[in-house]
Parts: sequence; C-alpha cells; structure tokens
Amino acid sequence: MLPRTLRLCACALLAALFAALLPGTAQAAERTIAGGRLDWGVKSSFQTYITGPIAQGSWSLNGGASTVGQSQFRFHSAQGTYDPDSGAFTARYQGGVRFTGHQEADGNLQLDLTISNPSVSVSGGSGTLYADMRSKDRESGAITDSRQVPLASLDLGGIDLRGGTGIAVTGIPATLTAEGAVAFAGYYAAGDALDPVTLSADSTAPEPAEPTQDPTDEPPADTGEDEEEPGGEAAFATAAVDWGVRRTFREYVSGTIAQGGWELGDGAEDGGAVFRFPEGEGTADPEAGTLDAAFAGTVTFTGTDLDLTLGGVTVTVADGTGTLAADVTTGGDTAEDRPLVTFPAATDALTPDDGLLLLAEVPATLTEEGAEAFGGLYQAGAAMDPLTLAVALDDGAELPALPDLGSDPVDAQAPEPTPTDDPAPAATDTENASEDTGGTPVALIATGVGALLVLAAAAVTLTRRSRRAPRVATTPEENDPS
Repeated sequence: MLPRTLRLCACALLAALFAALLPGTAQAAERTIAGGRLDWGVKSSFQTYITGPIAQGSWSLNGGASTVGQSQFRFHSAQGTYDPDSGAFTARYQGGVRFTGHQEADGNLQLDLTISNPSVSVSGGSGTLYADMRSKDRESGAITDSRQVPLASLDLGGIDLRGGTGIAVTGIPATLTAEGAVAFAGYYAAGDALDPVTLSADSTAPEPAEPTQDPTDEPPADTGEDEEEPGGEAAFATAAVDWGVRRTFREYVSGTIAQGGWELGDGAEDGGAVFRFPEGEGTADPEAGTLDAAFAGTVTFTGTDLDLTLGGVTVTVADGTGTLAADVTTGGDTAEDRPLVTFPAATDALTPDDGLLLLAEVPATLTEEGAEAFGGLYQAGAAMDPLTLAVALDDGAELPALPDLGSDPVDAQAPEPTPTDDPAPAATDTENASEDTGGTPVALIATGVGALLVLAAAAVTLTRRSRRAPRVATTPEENDPS
C-alpha cells in the first residue's frame, strides 16, 4: 500500500487533472445583448395576396420597423442575453407590421393582422420565433390580442454560435407552429413554410458589480428649495424630430429605377426607418399649445435624375396643427423654409410627462409646396411617413432613443440546407474538437491519458519498492501480525 502522503498527492493530482478535462468547468459569463436587427418577410406569398386583386389591401409599419431588400421587414433594437459557452441566446426586437385587406362597403376590414415585437429563443440547433399578434377572425370578426405567441419553429442545423461576442445568422428556415396558425387567423396551416429569418445581435460583457453603499452613510442634505413650475412660453433644453419622409420614396431612391442612395450631414442620424434631425432649439408653451423649433442635420438623396437635399428643418405648432418645413435644394438651387408636411398637434397632446413633450408617430400630410419639392412624385394631400417630435423642457428629461440596428453583421453564418451523410473527418490536431467531449480538444485528452499512465507507472514502481524495503515499526500496533 502507498504511503499516506503519496496517496494524498496522487488524489490531488487526479482531481486537478479530471477538473481540467471535464467540459464546462471554466464557464464564460453570460453576456448582455444590446442592439441588433431581425429581417423577415413573414411569408412573401401572403404579402402578394394582401396587395393583389383579391384582398386589395396594404400593409403599414409601426414602432420604428422599416423595409430592407426584397419584401423584408426590419425589426430593431435587440435586447436579451447570450451564453458564449453553449451558444444559447434570447433576443427581443421592436417594431411591427400591420396587414389589412378585404375592405367591405361600410369600411369594415375582413382581414386585419398585426405582427409586432418579435423575439427569438435559440438553444442547440433549434429555436422559436415569438411575436405579439393582433388578429381578426374571418368568420366572427372577433379581435384577439396575444402576447409572444410561439409563431414559428426555427432550424439552425449546422450553426455553432459558441465563443463569440455577437450573433449573425442569415436564411434561417422557419415553419409555422400550431399556435401561429391560430394567431394567423387560419390563413395558413401548421407546418407551412414561412420566409427565412435573418438576424443579428451585439453583446457586451457583464459590468462589474457596483460597491455596496455603507448604510451608515448619510444622504446629502435636502436644500428645501422647491423648483418652480414652468409656465408660459420658455426656451427648452433640447429637442429632436424623427421623420422617414416616405417609405416608398426611400425604396424608389435605393431601387432599380433611381439606383441611388442618401447621405446624412451636420449631425443627422439614420434610424433605419427614420432620419433624426437633432439639437433642437426654440421655445414651447404647452398650455397654449404652441412651439417653434429649429433643428440641425441634412439628408441628401441622389440617383438617376435625382439630387435633393433637405436641411434647415423647422417645426412650428399652433392652433392644433403642426408644420414641418425645410430648406430644399435641387440642382444647386435652394428654396428656404418650404413647408413640406402638416400634422395634428392638439393642445392636450402637448402635455409634458416628466419634463418631456412627445408626439409619437403622428400622421403627416404632404403640402402643395412639399409636392413641388418632390418633383411631383406625390400629390398634395398624400400621406407621408409619420413623424415623432420630442422636446425636453428641462435638462433632466431624456429624448427617446433611435432604433438600434447594431453593428453591420460580418461573416454571418447560414444553416445547412440539407443534412449530409458524409462522415466527419477524424480530429487529429488541437484545432479539431470532439462533440462527445463537449468541445474538449483531442490533444488535451491525449495529454491527460498520458499523465494518467505516467502516474499509474509511478504508483506501481513505488508499490514494488515499498514491498521490498524493510519497514521499521514506529508504534507497538504496527508489530501486530493481525
């Protein structure tokens, strides 16, 4: 039998060795998803049906959703969690699309379906796409609102999302679930193929915990001074106006006809479906329902027979109506302060909340001057994209965030189209990994086995030596042959 000291050393070495071999013993911390996009056409044949001669309907976007590519809707501002060890993640996106059609003589819509705020949960090679659904029964006309319905099953076969700092997957096959078929008002059956899903999500490492405040620390003394309630016309801290001009105009600019694009300048920001004109300065009187503001930023649209710049944006509100005007430059000629669109702005809608005056996604109508500015592409009275006006009446109020599309996906993975019967090559070096060991490199296993063999050989040698060497009794009990 080995001496006690040697046995303890051997046990410690074995424990350390097995701990190094076992997968998952050194886990990376769960990361926070912040920013990203999800592109999905829902079902392209459904879009064709909606806008075709039978349904004679349309679709519209809300919540900052936009369009991208061929008949895809882009949802934004991913939030969730990501586990780099397993590749599992959950991401929630914002924005919605509403489909309407089959309008009756009295204006009633037989088809009215809204899909919004999709979320994705993935573990292993499969996942589920959920969404808030508002649907209308085709027979009874009853409206059903359901939150986070499991709408589609996702197949991520062949995708390995472990070990990254972000997620980017393109062309994920999607299949309608039984719950999704019900929420889809019975237009399709469970198991029907939906459009593939493309998504991305940025992630950040968890922040270190903040030190706990000493309970004996006294809070700062209250000055006892009461802030004065604002009243009358006063200058505000800052403001921004978000406006996408018109979705079909953006698609025309970037499409096959104009073959162009747009550039932002002087601080303007792109939120996907909207352009933000920031750094608003001016005055507001919420009680009187008036506002006068000027904003920074320019957007220039260029393409075939197209050169249009909008800048010097201003917004005025009075008598329940708002007007957005801009300096319009075409062909080098500028027309200053041209009113482009009007929007409803009732006095009660201008009531601030915690110092923030907010008109969110209010409908905008093209003016006659605006129709001229767009070269007659649209007639006066046409519906343009809704706009959002946010005014911080004091320094403590925060403007709403723009849609966060995250970073541009690089080297996005794509699921395998069909499984292959070809056997995988055997792992022969440290770069290959075995799935049976949870990703433990083969070289590490070999090293561990070798160490075990060396340890076993040493133990045998020491045992033989201990049997041959004469022992000197140290206690009376050790001389007892029993």
